[in-house]
Amino acid sequence: MKLARLVHGEVSQRSLGERGGDAWRGALGVVGFAVPPPSVPGDLPLAICGTPPIDRAGEAWEVWAENASAGATAVRGADLRLRRGERFSFGVVSVDEEPLRRAQGLGAAAALHAATDRAYRAIFEALDAGEHRHLARIWHYVPDINGAADGEERYRHFNAARRAAFERARRAGDAAAPAATAVGSVDGHPLTVCFLASAEPPVTIENPRQVSAYDYPPRYGPVSPLFSRASVVRDGDAAHLFVSGTASIVGHRSLHPGDPAAQTHEALVNLGIVLATANRVAEPSPRGFGALRVKAYLRRPGDLETVRAQIARHALPVESVRYLRADICRPDLLVEIEAYARA
Repeated sequence: MKLARLVHGEVSQRSLGERGGDAWRGALGVVGFAVPPPSVPGDLPLAICGTPPIDRAGEAWEVWAENASAGATAVRGADLRLRRGERFSFGVVSVDEEPLRRAQGLGAAAALHAATDRAYRAIFEALDAGEHRHLARIWHYVPDINGAADGEERYRHFNAARRAAFERARRAGDAAAPAATAVGSVDGHPLTVCFLASAEPPVTIENPRQVSAYDYPPRYGPVSPLFSRASVVRDGDAAHLFVSGTASIVGHRSLHPGDPAAQTHEALVNLGIVLATANRVAEPSPRGFGALRVKAYLRRPGDLETVRAQIARHALPVESVRYLRADICRPDLLVEIEAYARA
């Protein structure tokens, strides 16, 4: 039997045609950025994020898998789909705000709070019932993230609801917050959350060039975002680095408004510092973490070539980049970059 290891990969239309159902062998979960794959096993968690690819004619699907031969266990709930492997679980929760608003007579802000609370209740209940209790990486796709609800930005309402959910579950220690991304999804899309959980608690990483997100001053909202800049999870003699959504922020301030090239460069500098910090703090292996698999979220699709050029000329060890259309959590930010690497 192979030692269970987390594997990050991609399935394309071509590989589906060549491999059929074998393309999903060992999979814990699948992420589609705009559309679902033409066929996927019914017990496999599938996230459709509402962040369409910018530079590809057809969509490919991100896959998180384990390479062990042992079978995984599927868990289903009203809003949640989860698959437990030997070392990791991958789950997806999708909650539509509109039915909650109509059924409970809620205002716009209260509906977002209720949807976020419902999503996190499902996540924590599923994790508490299994061996993989620790959130290692979480992705949030929030519709109309910069829009207003009851006089306040929706992202700020989301942060308040997220913090309340962690506190209720007694998981609110700032220094233990998981790596995370929160970006805007297309109009009409439900709140969608996908996550990786592990049996061992991750090592969290902060960026000395930035104020930790959970320590942001009140100018960014009455409740600070709750995430670490990165997390590292051990996996036998390997390790995985999950870098949170990273933008043109130094200290706590956004830099270079309106300039996608400068914002991309600043985000890459931050990403490089997080990578160096992770290599120093987590000590994954003598060679450190390998090449980065990057997702770049762009507010304006027309900035694609500018962003691509900045990434191409930077010294970071980038293996691949997927460019996606999404609104960023601050209205003055045009680009957000996240990454994954393995040692």
